[in-house]
Amino acid sequence: MTDTTTAPQTTDLDTARLAFRDELVDAGLLVPAGEPGLFGRNGTFDDVVDAVDRYITLGFAELAPERIRFAPVIARSAFERTDYVASFPQLTGAIHTFTGSDRDHAALLAARAAGEDWDRFLHPGETMLVSAVCHPLYDHLAGQQVDGRVFDVVGYTFRHEPSDDPMRLQSFRMHEFVYVGGEDDARTFRNTWSERQAAMLAALGLDVTRVPANDPFFGRAGKFLAANQLTDELKIEVTVPIYPGLSDGTAIASANSAADHFGAPFGITTADGSVAHTSCIAFGMERITLALFRTFGTSLADWPVSTLDQLSLR
Repeated sequence: MTDTTTAPQTTDLDTARLAFRDELVDAGLLVPAGEPGLFGRNGTFDDVVDAVDRYITLGFAELAPERIRFAPVIARSAFERTDYVASFPQLTGAIHTFTGSDRDHAALLAARAAGEDWDRFLHPGETMLVSAVCHPLYDHLAGQQVDGRVFDVVGYTFRHEPSDDPMRLQSFRMHEFVYVGGEDDARTFRNTWSERQAAMLAALGLDVTRVPANDPFFGRAGKFLAANQLTDELKIEVTVPIYPGLSDGTAIASANSAADHFGAPFGITTADGSVAHTSCIAFGMERITLALFRTFGTSLADWPVSTLDQLSLR
């Protein structure tokens, strides 16, 4: 019987992505960790991430945000209230653990020794991997009256998007400034500070563009959600041409209006009893850092003095 299966053809874009990944690995900036889109980072890479983080913090200091940090896992009950799994099941990460007896453990070890799947002996735990660093914040504010507060949130997120493109990692850090309050004020916050966001990234020497965008909603219904998100300009991305001539720019930051999508399920209200609206200014820490290395080279010695000065790296 003839095998008519054909391997997917490698495009010029695929080649460019692999070349960028290999360049970063060869420079020691990224350390392969066994799966596509999963890497360790060396000291130089994290020095730049830390510098970018400080730069962002200073740029938004006048907001006097409330600084709060959460673990990279979230209670399953809180995760379900975000309704993330309805829109993005393909990105979701659940935590499973072993809760069996000695006999179950022996069966697990026997299955593993025989080369069989052993994860059938694991069961869903009460925690999920965080998909957006703002999600634990809404659980923290559940049932509260919140009117015009801004929160500074940083943390690791997980999204199941295995890829050879180093710009698309499975685990990465986000720095967000989240506004919780009235509808008009939430939209004004997003619009005003998204301009500051783009200006700050441009000041680093990056070729940035602000564009309306949509999230990767799943399935047929998701197409309508994505279309509405674009029409209403609920999401604005800051993009950089990582692979010029081969693809549109890659997002390194975004500004998002969530309306009452989180206020309603978490019971967050304003002083007049209305459901609170939220918006956020989000920075992708690894993506910004990778965009800098892509733009100026893998050695900090080759970077413009103006960029190094902005980041206090010299």
